[in-house]
Amino acid sequence: MPVSNTRSPRGPMLAMRALRHRNFRLFFFGQGVSLIGTWMQSVATSWLVFRMTHSEFMLGLVAFAGQIPAFLISPFAGVLGDRLSRHRIIIAVQVLAMAQAFILAGITLAGAIQVWHIIILSLFLGIINAFEMPARQAFVIEMLEDKSDLGNAIALNSGLFNGSRMIGPSIAGIIMAFAGEGLCFLINGISYGAALAALLLMNIPRRNTEERRTRLLSELKDGLAYAFGFRPIRDLLITVAFMSLVAMSFPVLLPVFAGSVLHGGAHIYGFLVASSGAGALAGVAFLAMRKSVLGLGRVITIALVLFGSGLVAFSFSHSAALSISILAPVGFGMIAVMASCNTMVQTIVDEDKRGRVMSFYVMVFMGGAPLGSLLAGSVSSAIGAPYTVCIGGMVCVLGAIVFALRLPSLRTLIRPIYRKMGIIPEVAIGIQTAEELRKPPEYSGN
Repeated sequence: MPVSNTRSPRGPMLAMRALRHRNFRLFFFGQGVSLIGTWMQSVATSWLVFRMTHSEFMLGLVAFAGQIPAFLISPFAGVLGDRLSRHRIIIAVQVLAMAQAFILAGITLAGAIQVWHIIILSLFLGIINAFEMPARQAFVIEMLEDKSDLGNAIALNSGLFNGSRMIGPSIAGIIMAFAGEGLCFLINGISYGAALAALLLMNIPRRNTEERRTRLLSELKDGLAYAFGFRPIRDLLITVAFMSLVAMSFPVLLPVFAGSVLHGGAHIYGFLVASSGAGALAGVAFLAMRKSVLGLGRVITIALVLFGSGLVAFSFSHSAALSISILAPVGFGMIAVMASCNTMVQTIVDEDKRGRVMSFYVMVFMGGAPLGSLLAGSVSSAIGAPYTVCIGGMVCVLGAIVFALRLPSLRTLIRPIYRKMGIIPEVAIGIQTAEELRKPPEYSGN
């Protein structure tokens, strides 16, 4: 990943510098429209299930159905992402996601929707996302002519996701109050048109890939040994998995907080989700203004503490205004951890294994969530949503302490790689290559 020799942007342009690249600019605005629709559908689906069943367990089950495919399928999708055109994979799955949204809208608007329909369609969308997310994560660097803008592009991509998370639920809350959930699903289906148009307008250079003669399972095993054999990548993936399992499931319980704890309706639920999205957007702005990946380990530690302590405070609140306010720093901490881990992994990963490593990232991120969703739903049914969220927050704070203790040794392993890449000055002669540093003694790649 070469360091750019061009003059570095300053001021506000520093935070938006990845938009200099035409392909990324198309992606950014096309996905911006589509993700607003995606969040509208996500919020409407959760509220529809809660309205129909008033069951915390069913909320967890629907979330599980939509997320478990990422845990089971993403690693194989990552191998395909290293073999095939990631651009074409993303186009294909966007078409399938559009079809899913229109089917869900049709059944709901016809008044025939049942919970088992939602579970099946959520499972179908989960399979689609299992192929789309690893390809999209690995595709970011292909849209950049200047690879030194990768960290900024990842931050902007996270900002896009969380900015739409702030806008989409607010719109969905209003639409659900006056027209019902079906219209939200229909708007989401239409919004995929913007993403598809942007993807088709891109001019993506043909990616050089070696002819693959090994079997899929062999490549998967090789990628697994690489990702979990190099301690910095392994620890970052474990941090994402841990956070996803114990605390990322709190959005599943937000309808319960909105309806049963805060005694509100769909509009309160929408504001809770939007507040978390606003905090995440602030976190993205903070990360986008950073000039380098240096110091992200410290950011992860502090953000984990902020996220966990925020969840504990939220669990004790019985005021709608206070709860909405608390979720802003929670969202900040959440995105700071996830985006920082993503940036660090993508910075040190070998290009020929990028798809597989990012599939493992998606696997632990999305794979931990369904287990956490089921766990949250089950535990909440037994002890209540507030205590469930409180426990998750406390465990996150403990995780931050563990990560902080491991951070010095991780820096020792990563810094020579940063020197080799030119991120920090070379201070010694004879430093090992990045490949030598990434491979433990027992690992031998193909």
